[in-house]
Amino acid sequence: MAAGREVSVVTIGGKGSSLTSSSVHAIANGLAQVRKDSAVTDKLRKKHSLSTVPLQNSKSRFLTLEESRAALVVLLNKLALSNAGIRDVLPESIVETLNAGFDPESLDFGSVSAFLDSFFGLSSKKLEEVGVTDGELSVLENSSPALVGISALLDHSSSVLSTVADAVAALSCEATKADVSPFNFLDSGDGFSAKDETAVASDMKILLVGSKLVGRVDSDAILEIPVVHGSFREVVRSVHARMRIELNSMVKVGKGSSGCSGCGKVLMTTLWPLASALQFLGESSLRRAKLNVESISPGDLSSQVLTMLAKSCPTSNSLNDVFRLIWEAKCEVDYVRFLHEIYCLLLKVRTVVAWEGALALFSLETSESNEKSQGAARARAEANGGNVNAERKAEKKKKVLGKGTTVIRQFIKDRLQNQDRDVAVGNMDVLAQWAQNLSLFFDPKDPDLDIYLKKVKEIVESNESRRLPKIPKGTRDFAKEQMAIRKRAFSIIEEVFEMHGATALDTPVFELRETLMGKYGEDSKLVYDLADQGGELCSLRYDLTVPFARYVAMNGLSSFKRYQIAKVYRRDNPSKGRYREFYQCDFDIAGHFELMGPDFEVIKILTELLDELNIGDYEIKLNHRKLLDGMLEICGVPSEKFRTICSSIDKLDKQSFEQVKKEMVEEKGLSVATADRIGTYVKRRGNPVEILSELKREGSQFLEHNGSDSALNELQILFNALEKSKCINKVIFDLSLARGLDYYTGVIFEAVFKGTTQVGSIAAGGRYDNLIGMFGTKQIPSVGVSLGIERVFAIMEQVEKDHYQSIRPTKTQILVSIFGEDLTQAAELASELWAAKLKAEFMVNKRVMKHIDRAKESRIPWMVIVGEREQNEGIVKLKDVEANKEEVVPRSRVVEELQRRLNISSS
Repeated sequence: MAAGREVSVVTIGGKGSSLTSSSVHAIANGLAQVRKDSAVTDKLRKKHSLSTVPLQNSKSRFLTLEESRAALVVLLNKLALSNAGIRDVLPESIVETLNAGFDPESLDFGSVSAFLDSFFGLSSKKLEEVGVTDGELSVLENSSPALVGISALLDHSSSVLSTVADAVAALSCEATKADVSPFNFLDSGDGFSAKDETAVASDMKILLVGSKLVGRVDSDAILEIPVVHGSFREVVRSVHARMRIELNSMVKVGKGSSGCSGCGKVLMTTLWPLASALQFLGESSLRRAKLNVESISPGDLSSQVLTMLAKSCPTSNSLNDVFRLIWEAKCEVDYVRFLHEIYCLLLKVRTVVAWEGALALFSLETSESNEKSQGAARARAEANGGNVNAERKAEKKKKVLGKGTTVIRQFIKDRLQNQDRDVAVGNMDVLAQWAQNLSLFFDPKDPDLDIYLKKVKEIVESNESRRLPKIPKGTRDFAKEQMAIRKRAFSIIEEVFEMHGATALDTPVFELRETLMGKYGEDSKLVYDLADQGGELCSLRYDLTVPFARYVAMNGLSSFKRYQIAKVYRRDNPSKGRYREFYQCDFDIAGHFELMGPDFEVIKILTELLDELNIGDYEIKLNHRKLLDGMLEICGVPSEKFRTICSSIDKLDKQSFEQVKKEMVEEKGLSVATADRIGTYVKRRGNPVEILSELKREGSQFLEHNGSDSALNELQILFNALEKSKCINKVIFDLSLARGLDYYTGVIFEAVFKGTTQVGSIAAGGRYDNLIGMFGTKQIPSVGVSLGIERVFAIMEQVEKDHYQSIRPTKTQILVSIFGEDLTQAAELASELWAAKLKAEFMVNKRVMKHIDRAKESRIPWMVIVGEREQNEGIVKLKDVEANKEEVVPRSRVVEELQRRLNISSS
């Protein structure tokens, strides 16, 4: 057993328990005893007949002691998990053997027969005496304990190495005085940054926060840390996920079983990337080790250290040699050797990392020792010259390490028992000893390593860097200037909606999942599902239309004209103008009305909104869902493919027809001829009246189709109404407009901004006659429009910038300026202004320019100035900030004078 560490106990086979790679590693290295859960013993008490299948021998295969013990742990767990024909004798013998210990190369894993002979031989038993059941034989043949056991060792050891390598790399950043500022720019914020690379860079910044050493020297070996270490993290996580399955899955027997070969292929596929990642990690660490050597002064010492490094540390060639052995084993499909050689590579890389850490520490200690010597010499010289503060000045010049690296460095120094000993220049023996001790320390078997790993984790998770918090991708904060624009926009929108007789409605931000599912076609995958908290299954609302339909159905309404301004959520890829959380402004009319009356009104409302918001030129693309379905039927599209083909057509605003055609043919199974026929129609767009006339021309196939003929008649009524309302000039009849949502049944439309700000669609809507009826009530025909207000905000902000207009974030009219420190004067005067419904702020400060700067920055038009003279004489000064003019008025008339100047009635 390992000395210096309390031996724990791992229970195999408990209800709800699972075996972990760390437990396998602990038992394999004698750091933990093993026991069977009583439930396993109870389950295995039954007697079973022995197998009559003859056992085949093959070439012997011996593992290392650690690997053999790991294989036994895996076999024990597989036997405990099995339900068929397992006696207690084999599991009990494994427990006794693991706890008692055995000599290396005692077990032969070349075949089942060789294993059983060698295993029972440890307790002076013979296989013929004990025998083996068919169930036990199946587990032995199909569980691949050697492969899974070695893989578990790799899983645990690589996970530990990942944390160790990160901490050592941080020390190297300081030892080499590296510029780590590029670590700040890894997260692009567009949703496409490598997660693990960004995480490593973040951890590096936390470990180095407060460091006065980093930030000077450019080095590729430092800049590649996030990429190399991030890739290693990603692979380690993948291996860990696979090992959870391999360790705890039941052995498959019969037709579903792929035996050791299947398990070997899975593990080779999973662990081959680990071999590559280990090689890159080792080479990267070796490059930083050499950088650490270069940072050591004086130069002759650096040369000596470089010679020692080349002699004692694994080289790039030695890493390549092991990788070559891994490759050979892979080509020969020798699974055990393949895994064993990866483990050997991991041990070499761990040695390289230990050398990197020793050299970083050696460089820092040597540098600090040199600076102390030089500082002491300067202090003595200055003290002799009469400067009593010399030592204090020298102390101030001492270099400061990062908060995280300071803790790591001290922990390692304590471990090396050199915390009270200065490194003598040229003390090569100390360096060699450090490297050797660190190599042992970084071994997961070391009892102090757990404490070290927890310490590093605490530092990283403590967020001591006080780094700025981030918002999730696809969201945005609205600063005061943006809020001013938003409030103005909302005010205009509400005024237009209420002008048409709509009432406001608010609904929950999340709905029952069943309410939202099946309403959005292929976009249903973008719905945000909330975690199951053991109650109702809920999702964040995707839009405001479905909640509106649910509200109408739930309350049994037969007609309702409402508007709603609220946030919706979509699990989309963020991009310019596309967010995951954003406002929608919806106007909907539900109920039975004159034909096309509500459709006309919502389109008219949309033109009024966009005109009133004054965002610039736009167009409203319009189509009819029945016309679209008729077109698809005419072109030969099967009815069951209408919705999915509509989703493809809907992409024509972003993709060429050739790209959409490829999707329809290759992914959705249309013939080329059918796709080409669709192309002849969807390319038509232009003046509504002209396109409608073409489609209604005698002989048109649309007139022979009931649905499309009805749609053409409805569009005729709609276009006539839009023409009379003088807004038809904003509408484009576009046969490619499909709108992917499943619930549309009639007119569909989409507003597109035509200015320089590229934001895509800014509003959309249409008729949905069947949506409310989907909630189990009577059908209530409905039509609505939704304004994508986030994109409108972006346009309005750009308009302000283009016209060089600064946005005034507040409505403050008056700044009460008290020159001095008397808050009571400000309280009295400001309260009088607030009582008169005047918008005012106050400021108490002795410095005059502070008041003036505040008024100018906030663009407050008037100041009420009260200084000592004004207070004594019972007057105030009214200052017109923009005109820079002042006027004295009696204190008693200040409210009246301000109301007059602001044209506000006193009533």
